[in-house]
Amino acid sequence: MAAANAPIAMREALTLTSLGIAPQFVTFTHVTMESEKYICVRETSPQNSVVIIDMAMPMQPLRRPITADSALMNPNSRILALKAQIPGTTQDHLQIFNIEAKTKIKSHQMPEQVVFWKWITPKLLGLVTQQSVYHWSIEGDSEPAKMFDRTANLANNQIINYRCDPAEKWLVLIGIAPGAPERPQLVKGNMQLFSIDQQRSQALEAHAASFATFKVVGNENPSTLICFASKSTNAGQITSKLHVIELGAQPGKPGFSKKQADLFFPPDFQDDFPVAMQISHKYGLIYVITKLGLLFVYDLETAAAVYRNRISPDPIFLTAESASTGGFHAINRRGQVLHATVNDATVVPFVSGQLNNLELAVNLAKRANLPGAENLVVQRFQELFAQTKYKEAAELAAESPQGLLRTPETVAKFQSVPVQAGQTPPLLQYFGTLLTRGKLNAFESLELSRLVVNQNKKNLLENWLAEDKLECSEELGDLVKTVDNDLALKIYIKARATPKVVAAFAERREFDKILIYSKQVCCFGFVDVLFSVVRPELRFEMSYDLKLPVFQVGYTPDYLFLLQTILRTDPQGAVNFALMMSQMEGGCPVDYNTITDLFLQRNMIREATAFLLDVLKPNLPEHAFLQTKVLEINLVTYPNVADAILANGMFSHYDRPRIAQLCEKSGLYLRALQHYSELPDIKRVIVNTHAIEPQALVEFFGTLSREWALECMKDLLLVNLRGNLQIVVQAAKEYSEQLGVDACIKLFEQFKSYEGLYFFLGSYLSSSEDPDIHFKYIEAAARTGQIKEVERVTRESNFYDAEKTKNFLMEAKLPDARPLINVCDRFGFVPDLTHYLYTNNMLRYIEGYVQKVNPGNAPLVVGQLLDDECPEDFIKGLILSVRSLLPVEPLVDECEKRNRLRLLTQFLEHLVSEGSQDVHVHNALGKIIIDSNNNPEHFLTTNPFYDSRVVGKYCEKRDPTLAVVAYRRGQCDDELINVTNKNSLFKLQARYVVERMDGDLWDKVLQPDNEYRRQLIDQVVSTALPESKSPEQVSAAVKAFMTADLPHELIELLEKIVLQNSAFSGNFNLQNLLILTAIKADPSRVMDYVNRLDNFDGPAVGEVAVEAQLYEEAFAIFKKFNLNVQAVNVLLDNIRSIERAEEFAFRVEEDAVWSQVAKAQLREGLVSEAIESFIRADDAAHFLDVIRAAEEANAYNDLVRYLLMVRQKAREPKVDGELIFAYAKIDRLSDIEEFILMPNVASLQNVGDRLYDEELYEAAKIIYAFISNWAKLAVTLVKLKQFQGAVDAARKANSAKTWKEVCFACVDAEEFRLAQICGLNIIVQVDDLEEVSEYYQNRGCFSELISLMESGLGLERAHMGIFTELGVLYARYRPEKLMEHINLFSTRLNIPKLIRACDEQQHWKELTYLYIQYNEFDNAATTIMNHSPDAWDHMQFKDVCVKVANVELYYKAVHFYFQEHPDLINDMLNVLALRLDHTRVVDIMRKAGQLHLVKPYMVAVQSNNVSAVNEALNELYVEEEDYERLRESVDMHDNFDQIGLAQKLEKHELLEMRRIAAYIYKKAGRWKQSIALSKKDNMYKDCMETCSQSGDRELSEDLLVYFIGQGKKECFASCLFICYDLIRPDVALELAWMNNMVDFAFPYLLQFIREYTSKVDDLVKDKIESQKEEKAKEKEEKDLVAQQNMYAQLLPLALPAPPMPGMGGPPPMGGMGMPPMGGMGMPPMGPGPMPAFGMPPMGSY
Repeated sequence: MAAANAPIAMREALTLTSLGIAPQFVTFTHVTMESEKYICVRETSPQNSVVIIDMAMPMQPLRRPITADSALMNPNSRILALKAQIPGTTQDHLQIFNIEAKTKIKSHQMPEQVVFWKWITPKLLGLVTQQSVYHWSIEGDSEPAKMFDRTANLANNQIINYRCDPAEKWLVLIGIAPGAPERPQLVKGNMQLFSIDQQRSQALEAHAASFATFKVVGNENPSTLICFASKSTNAGQITSKLHVIELGAQPGKPGFSKKQADLFFPPDFQDDFPVAMQISHKYGLIYVITKLGLLFVYDLETAAAVYRNRISPDPIFLTAESASTGGFHAINRRGQVLHATVNDATVVPFVSGQLNNLELAVNLAKRANLPGAENLVVQRFQELFAQTKYKEAAELAAESPQGLLRTPETVAKFQSVPVQAGQTPPLLQYFGTLLTRGKLNAFESLELSRLVVNQNKKNLLENWLAEDKLECSEELGDLVKTVDNDLALKIYIKARATPKVVAAFAERREFDKILIYSKQVCCFGFVDVLFSVVRPELRFEMSYDLKLPVFQVGYTPDYLFLLQTILRTDPQGAVNFALMMSQMEGGCPVDYNTITDLFLQRNMIREATAFLLDVLKPNLPEHAFLQTKVLEINLVTYPNVADAILANGMFSHYDRPRIAQLCEKSGLYLRALQHYSELPDIKRVIVNTHAIEPQALVEFFGTLSREWALECMKDLLLVNLRGNLQIVVQAAKEYSEQLGVDACIKLFEQFKSYEGLYFFLGSYLSSSEDPDIHFKYIEAAARTGQIKEVERVTRESNFYDAEKTKNFLMEAKLPDARPLINVCDRFGFVPDLTHYLYTNNMLRYIEGYVQKVNPGNAPLVVGQLLDDECPEDFIKGLILSVRSLLPVEPLVDECEKRNRLRLLTQFLEHLVSEGSQDVHVHNALGKIIIDSNNNPEHFLTTNPFYDSRVVGKYCEKRDPTLAVVAYRRGQCDDELINVTNKNSLFKLQARYVVERMDGDLWDKVLQPDNEYRRQLIDQVVSTALPESKSPEQVSAAVKAFMTADLPHELIELLEKIVLQNSAFSGNFNLQNLLILTAIKADPSRVMDYVNRLDNFDGPAVGEVAVEAQLYEEAFAIFKKFNLNVQAVNVLLDNIRSIERAEEFAFRVEEDAVWSQVAKAQLREGLVSEAIESFIRADDAAHFLDVIRAAEEANAYNDLVRYLLMVRQKAREPKVDGELIFAYAKIDRLSDIEEFILMPNVASLQNVGDRLYDEELYEAAKIIYAFISNWAKLAVTLVKLKQFQGAVDAARKANSAKTWKEVCFACVDAEEFRLAQICGLNIIVQVDDLEEVSEYYQNRGCFSELISLMESGLGLERAHMGIFTELGVLYARYRPEKLMEHINLFSTRLNIPKLIRACDEQQHWKELTYLYIQYNEFDNAATTIMNHSPDAWDHMQFKDVCVKVANVELYYKAVHFYFQEHPDLINDMLNVLALRLDHTRVVDIMRKAGQLHLVKPYMVAVQSNNVSAVNEALNELYVEEEDYERLRESVDMHDNFDQIGLAQKLEKHELLEMRRIAAYIYKKAGRWKQSIALSKKDNMYKDCMETCSQSGDRELSEDLLVYFIGQGKKECFASCLFICYDLIRPDVALELAWMNNMVDFAFPYLLQFIREYTSKVDDLVKDKIESQKEEKAKEKEEKDLVAQQNMYAQLLPLALPAPPMPGMGGPPPMGGMGMPPMGGMGMPPMGPGPMPAFGMPPMGSY
């Protein structure tokens, strides 16, 4: 079946490998597809990553470096779920991420491994473990909830799917397991169905399952169905079924009956099984997809088979539903993502034609609204109607696909059915069915509404319109308008009947809504309001492109007249209407000035203002006149309104000078100022400050230039300095930046207004940093008496000139000295302040300053007072008055500088007596005591509060010893070292340093650059340390010497302490230090120290000696402390004397020593000696090293002795294995047999492999035979050339690898019989077949290989590969057997592989046959044409050609037959006729000049009326002068160049050809040319027939004249008969009478009289029949009235009753409630025709 006609369309959506995904990752475990939106691929190389493919943009995959065991994309959104196993456990870690937000939604650690998981809904994950099934919601913080436990039938199953129904009430779990033993290839499927409500499970056999919903007739609730497919074997019989079962049937409601169907698998797919099932809810179809790529399509309702085909040559492992298309996606192992969809255009014809299932075709068309069943539906409808099954017919019409039967003809058909008494009318049944199904179309809505209107039940209409059951139309609105204008308006609006909408608004006087509505409709002009401005030439057209009513108007509404009309009755409405006009698209249709004048003429100032304010909002330059106008009329009448308009600032283009003058006249001085642009005008107006708000005037100054503003300010001050000063100051403050502060200051200074200056600078001061401004402000404040402000500024400001201010204040001599105190205190003028206050006798301010303002500056005050020779009593009193607040240190400095320190004695003693611990107090007191020499040592040693550095520094020049005492007390290291160095007090320095025990101090005094270091060291060694009894002091000193790297001095020090019987002579640490120091500084003394000292750390010192390369000293130390192992290591590793080491070992006889000697001997390659030493040491720990060394030295005899010793101490597999290997190396095979029979722990397998690798085959044979490793034994026997034994061993091993090794060896040894035995066991394995074949072929054993394959055909496990490989061998080496083999086993061959072989070997006939078998008809056809001598067969080629998919091959076949088999070309063309482009075939043959060759073909296809075919045949007919066939061709087929052919034929020599030309002209409507040609050939009959057919009266009458002129009377009579309908009677009689041919015209005259007599009789008859029909109609209406009550009971919900008598038609126009035009405030119009919409005619305005 051609793909275009197939009911299921397949296409390749994308290929995963094309996106960079490696083929090894296209597997079930790496690829997931949860919906049609996303594909997720997990990659593990070259790095772990997850690839997310959005199917909307598949060529832009998102690759993220993620490590996970599985990844799932959410079906709807970009949410990714990841699963990874926690290392070292069986637990899984689950995480869910939002990729767009880059956030983690939630995570969970499962206690057991998740073997399968899936998104069962967009919010729910299904997790399947080995035992249970869980649900995990992505919402909230919930953990996975257990749903149910897996049943026993799913144990050891691979889970492949898990689903839930839409209501989440039913769950199904699918797994697969290995097949039964009798047929293991057929995989077994198992299913577990679980009910959440019942909490029960049911185990079933199924490979694939899915849920669906189906609405059963009579049940308003949909039924839940489960569909599952199974394939099982029972007693060798395979059963494949599809089941559709309802779940949870609803009691008392119609249910879905169980359905089942067979799955028909082709013979080649017997082991295939379903892997997936998808439900198309859109089409109601079931898709069953198998592993090998078969697709089964079934109907959901009936389980009827619809389609089966193979959609993929590669195995399919994953599918997903495509809800948007009603199909599905499938992924195969090649990485193709296939998309299957239903072919809407062909599925219904396929079901009805190919399947002959008409009922299913109709149901499918109705269900999915598909084409193709039109004839069936119409036929079924007619059958139901004929059977009077009107209800069923109504339902069929309502559900007809694509609204096929929803036509006026159907309504008329139901209307024509007579109503039976006691039954519901069929028309009402039809409408009732439509209302329950959905919305009615326009015609149906109109017909139903007509019934309702006739019954006056408009509430039904309102309900249906509210429920959107009716389609609104203009006709429906006209109908409803007779009963309800409001409802009609709603319908007009919905129907977009704009003229009717406007008319309705006009009737309701809702003029504003007219313009509003006009903006919402699509118009080419403005919607007119249907007043008197309606023009008769208005016409309406329907635009079918826009699907909306579009009005094309040919008039312009008179909006001005409309506005005048509204003004008379509703001024505010007129304003609104005018505003709406101004907002119309394209601009206002009436000039704004005209509208304004209309308002002003009626003195409507406010209305005119309101209108202008609204329309002038855009503030456009062209509206300048209107802006001026609105301001003028308001300035004259309502100045406040004008002021508000100006304040709003909405206008900027009016005449400003004119408005300025009007503002000044109306007293709006501020507005006048804002509009004047000349300085004199401004100066004239601005002085009216009494009428101007000050703040506004201040703001006005901001609009002036700097010069004009200053001029105006001067005028204000000149006119009224006191009254206008505040305004000027405020303006200066506000615009100081623009005016300039200096200019403002000068202005105030010019008028000597310190008050103005004070107020101006006061506001500017806080933001200014100008010192001059701050000074001027202080000056102004001082001159205006603002002393408090002066004090505040001097206290808070940081920017005034302190020196200048101080001088000004001193000169001003203010009575209050606080401003001066602030300045001097803040800026350091305290001495000047003190001098000023003292000289001006302001001592009270001095005391106040010191006591309250700044006691910290009291020392400066005291110093200045001392300089001013103030009495000491006042100074002492001043000091005592401050007391503890007084800073002592600066006070002491001030007194000390003036040598008046004793002045403070009383003050200091008073502080000490109060318990003061201030260091400065005690420092000063100490200085006084030192100067007075009053026992200073006692003070220095007992006073804890003074500063040692300060007092010590004070003592250095007076007494250095006292300085040392002070420095020692304060641990002032630097100062003490300096003073002792300076005064050579090294003994004191040495004692201090030793006692301090401070490392930093030691580092400092022992620095090499210390010139006094040697004197210090001598005092330390000779005096300080010998005097010390503290170990800590000694330790600190030694450490300091070590740190200072003074080894010789340290040795000198230690010898004095350790060797001279001091208190520290036996000290362990000092002895260690002495030896270690000697090792480092003087190695020659080390041996003497080792011999003399005993209390030191021997092991540690020995190691240090080894590191210092003092090996003999180290050996002596280890030997002294009996450390024999360390001692022998020194001999071996350092002295490198194995002889001394061996001698030492014999002396001490310790195992550890012998072990060290053995290891050294082993390192030196003395293997035998080392083994002997290891045996003496009884050391088995180093057997690995010994084994390695013995193998390298080939000392296996000694190794056997050692290993036997080792086996007595340890049971190691390595030891036993090496012992066996050693036996084998020295050829002690009997010992091997004896050893392996004894208990041992050797890894015999590894030992055997090692023996085999070392080519010790006999020993390996013993091992392999003992452990029954038949595979290795077989290989070993092969090496020993024991082939029969190798085959026996291989049979026991039964391993493909072993069989191959033995087989290949037998082939190499030409043991073909044994090789065939092995080969038969190999070739049954598909993967090894090719390797065996290549091995045989590479060695030229073709016959043997063919024999082997032929023997393999009879094997029970023979597979496709054997048959295929044998076919390949036949193609290469036995071509005569190839065709027979293909014919016998075509179904068991791998055809693509054999195709390649046949192509390589050029077996074209066989290749063609294979292509046909493989359905590759394109390749088959190509092969036949390219290699026709071998491959061509006419019948076969015809069969192939009709099946090819490439259209170009058809035309290639045409060329082929034309060149090679022209006698058969017509047969070939007839076969391809339905598929060929006939025009192209004709072009091919025309170019070849052989059109006559395909004439039979063209005759056969001419019925298609193809232009090229028609012209070619006509050309042949002309050439052959076959006018009969040419006439037939022209008559039946009109698709050709008629005029061209006619022009060619009219010059032909044959008369019949010329007649055909005339005939063609006639058909083409060229009547005159046809008649002229016929006249030329005297074919008068043709002339008359042409005139008759033309319908042209003029031609007919001209022909009469021609016949008269030619004297053809008989022709004249014939023409009157033939052209009877065209010739006017008066013309005919006139011509006959004038030319004496009345007798010939008389038959025409009789016929004419008879015809008109018949017409009069018919009119009389029609009149009588119409009267009878009127009487019958009246009788029928009476019958309907009698049955009215019965109809009311039978009518369905929301249907109207039949019409009442007298209500059938619309009322006259007067009944529409429309008043005459005069009643609407408009003059009556003149007479004229009634325009549309029932409006009276209107004259032009």
